[in-house]
Order: sequence, then C-alpha cells, then structure tokens
Amino acid sequence: MNIPTDLSADHGLTYKRQGKGFPLVLLHGYLGGAALWDEQLATFSKKFDVIVPELAGYGGNTKQQSSESIEGHAQQVLAFLSHIGVDRFHLVGHSMGGMIAQEMASQAPDRIDRLVCYGTGPQGVMPDRFETLETSRQRVRTEGLPATAKRIAATWFAKGAKAKGYPICVQLGRDVSLETALAGLTAMERWDGRGSLADIKRPTLVIWGDGDQSYGWPQPEALWRGIKGSHLGVLPGCGHNAHMEQPEIFNAIVENFLPENV
Repeated sequence: MNIPTDLSADHGLTYKRQGKGFPLVLLHGYLGGAALWDEQLATFSKKFDVIVPELAGYGGNTKQQSSESIEGHAQQVLAFLSHIGVDRFHLVGHSMGGMIAQEMASQAPDRIDRLVCYGTGPQGVMPDRFETLETSRQRVRTEGLPATAKRIAATWFAKGAKAKGYPICVQLGRDVSLETALAGLTAMERWDGRGSLADIKRPTLVIWGDGDQSYGWPQPEALWRGIKGSHLGVLPGCGHNAHMEQPEIFNAIVENFLPENV
C-alpha cells in the first residue's frame, strides 16, 4: 500500500502540520509514523495548530540514524519545535512516544501546557508486554522487519490483523531499518521515568485501552497515581492503538481535556 507523502521536512525531521490555533503536538511510538495520527490530524486541526513530527529513523526519516535513548529523542523533538517557532504547546504521546513526552515534560516543563500520556507508562522495560524487549530483539534479528512488523502490529488491535488500521502499521514498520528497530528497543530498555513522575506539574490525562497487550494496567495506573491531579480515561474493548480503533471516542476525550485558548 502507499503511505500518504504530504510531509514537510525541517531541522532534520519530517512532519505533518495542519490547522490554526494553539499548537498541539502528537508523537507516534515504536515502528510508527505520522500517518497513524491522520484521523486526529483531521479532527483536532479544526481547533488547534496540529504538528505531527516523525521520530528520527521512522516515517519519512528512515535513512536517518535513530537515537538509542528516550532522552535523545526528546531533545531532538524539542529542538525541532523550537526551530519551527513553536515554544509552548499541548503534547500527546503514544507508546514509546509517551515515554518521550514524559521526558520532554521533565526537560522543558515550562513549554508544555497540557500533557496526554496514552497507551504508555513510566517504565521502559514493560513487565506486562506481549513479549519481552529482549525477545523482540532476538526475533527481529532472526525473522527480519517484514515478519516483525506484521507480528507486532497485530498485537496493537483488538481485532488483530483484521483491524482497519493494521495495513498501514505494517507498512510503516516494514520501512524502518534493522538499526532503527534495534535502537528503539534499546532506548525503551534503558529508560525509567518513575522517579520523575512527581515532578510533572502540568495538567495530565492518562488514556489506556483495556485490551492493551503492550502496557498492562499497572503502567497507566502508575502514571495516574504518580502524577498529582492527573485524570484517567479507559477505552473498553480497545487495544494498544485505541485511537485508530475508536477514533471518535478517543478524540472526544482528548478534545474535552485540551483548552483551545491558552
């Protein structure tokens, strides 16, 4: 299948941008890309200036070296946003992108107005993941990216490979290099944000699909309980990519949390 190529490139990253208003940044996760946020881009751009960067090594940046640390990804996204003139913004991070969002909140707390941590947790080594990160590392080396993309993407949906969003997830995952796939696993494995949760002072919303095979309940619960005053939204019958399975519900929850006028 063909992935839409309506991407801009600036300061080392490709991205999509649409709408007017207060900036809203959407961060994708492991083996992802900007195209996974297309439904949210269309909806949120009616009220916000929506910016969807692609992490180094992913999407339109597959030839770029990917960072082996969550901190490195966070620094690069912050530098990119500064370069395009975005100083303060709402931030939504999904999966590994949620780890990066937490790190951004730690590195530059004054730049973030509201934070949404979605399908993610504060612990890079995910104890309830469908398989360990080391198993994923071994299997991507022995089975290759095409097989890995198909296998992992199927775990992201309640309907597995029959889900509407499954094909584009597979294509984005197939397109990354072996080095990027391994770097992402290393970045998650090395990162632990549990000690920084109490330092996150921005209004925060935690979203989780109750069928998530990557992050079991203890992970979003740790965010919800660890970030003072945070809110929780649980999408029933959804997997890891709940925003693609139930976009209307996901979008409504996020829009209700984010103020237009800041």
